[in-house]
Amino acid sequence: MHTCDALIVGGGPAGSTCAWQLVRAGLDVLVMDKHIFPRDKVCAGWVTPPVVKSLQLDCADYAQGRVMQPVHGFRTGIIGQAGVEMHYPEVASFGIRRCEFDQYLLQRSQARLRLGEPVRTMARDGDAWLVNGEIRTPLVVGAGGHFCPVARMLGSPPGHSESVVAAQELEFPLAARDRSECRIDNEMVQLYFCADLKGYGWCFAKGDYLNVGLGREDSHKLSGHVENFCRWLQQRGMLPRSLPQKFKGHAYLLYPASRRKLADDGVLLIGDAAGLAYPQSGEGIRPAVESGLMAAQVILEAAGNYRHRRLEPYASRLTDRFGTRNPRQRSASWLPQEFRQTIAARLMATRPFARHVVIDRWFLRTGQHAVPERWLS
Repeated sequence: MHTCDALIVGGGPAGSTCAWQLVRAGLDVLVMDKHIFPRDKVCAGWVTPPVVKSLQLDCADYAQGRVMQPVHGFRTGIIGQAGVEMHYPEVASFGIRRCEFDQYLLQRSQARLRLGEPVRTMARDGDAWLVNGEIRTPLVVGAGGHFCPVARMLGSPPGHSESVVAAQELEFPLAARDRSECRIDNEMVQLYFCADLKGYGWCFAKGDYLNVGLGREDSHKLSGHVENFCRWLQQRGMLPRSLPQKFKGHAYLLYPASRRKLADDGVLLIGDAAGLAYPQSGEGIRPAVESGLMAAQVILEAAGNYRHRRLEPYASRLTDRFGTRNPRQRSASWLPQEFRQTIAARLMATRPFARHVVIDRWFLRTGQHAVPERWLS
């Protein structure tokens, strides 16, 4: 029988951040993930300066042998229409590769690891959990993404009364021929929305790699939307004429529409397992990191007593940070579709709206302060 103070299921940014804080506080933490790291992860792959600050990331150390592409501009609009460009004097974001980023954070956490092992069983054993019949722990943190087995145990099976965003993404090394045949600016991210505003596509280079993808709230005919977006980029000379690999898929929930239970006796959900992606941009890294920090703080305050009532502050702190959950909320769905399309096309074509609303508010979230120092032990 193996024991630990806390078992974290999922080694992505949410799980590794939570583990990092708990290990720093002296807890014996075990991280379990069904994948062997480093592993590929479907994600556009950028982090904003507040994420770097929250992670206390040493950029010089991280950039040694890893991609950390500074971003100074964005081009945005509606797919099929000319967009507008915005330039920032300071670094607005960093392009990273998730296979490198996740591996770095997981190793830095200094937690014990059980990789390549899925959670098969999870049963209550007195005041503790018995996982896979051989790991006994008083606390399990679910950080396994949309399909997290801990979320399923809490009564939230994937797809059950959930409005799921589906995305397809491709990241590949850029050959010299690719760079010569298309206009690629490593410091410029391209973001183009679908005409019905139910999703958007992205394309940007980071180091010697190019990442392109598209996500939608309505996953119907997603592949067709992705193909049309890529064809349009190719016609504009923004994407190589031939793509070397097939697109990979990913699903996640948008906050505040998630209805997943967040805590119970000896268990918490963080990151995509809790459904915390930002509703306008779909970004999951920042809320994953911040929820990992919040969960660690609540766990340490509980001082070994992980009854539901001692873990309840976690849910209220999520509300304070991200707003009240409302499973019925849908972005602008109360407006007639034709009206939304007309207004969106006009607004997206104006630089003030594109910069101050689309980029600053939706994607960079410049109005949201960084996490409080007390969250960092």
